[in-house]
Amino acid sequence: MATMDSPVEFSLTRTLDAPRELVWKAFTQADSLAQWWGPKGARIKVLKLDMRVGGIFHYSMEFQPGQPMYGRFTYYEIVAPKRLVYVSSFADESGEIVRAPFPQLRDSWPLEVLNTVRFTEESGRTTVSLRGHPINATEAEMKTYVGMFESMQHGFGGTFDKLDTYLAQEKVA
Repeated sequence: MATMDSPVEFSLTRTLDAPRELVWKAFTQADSLAQWWGPKGARIKVLKLDMRVGGIFHYSMEFQPGQPMYGRFTYYEIVAPKRLVYVSSFADESGEIVRAPFPQLRDSWPLEVLNTVRFTEESGRTTVSLRGHPINATEAEMKTYVGMFESMQHGFGGTFDKLDTYLAQEKVA
């Protein structure tokens, strides 16, 4: 079983043309998250955002109207505006952790992934570094997680593209 110190880690780094305070707000305010969080083509609804240690971000994501999927973060560390640590999971409508909603991953995707997001600023630009690994995962779940790195790079890449667009609009507003 993997623990909080799993050696299997996904990472992604993106430098955004926006100050750290603005990027932090994008990650920590419900109206902002609704504009950019999730893969391209997904409509996000923030069902709950409780930005405190132990608090939850619960959201729905729809690619097709009337067919929502749900996710949630549970926050473990919030160091404004430098770092967020949270456990992400798929969820049901009430926010309870469930297996992945995709048939090919339902029984092999880890239930929980520990994520650390760091925000550093230089010359008015912010670098966001995301690192994540499964916790309490079986060997099969770890293998599936590693096997999805390329897909995750693509999915998070699209999410960060949306964030970049959102931040550009916010800087003008």
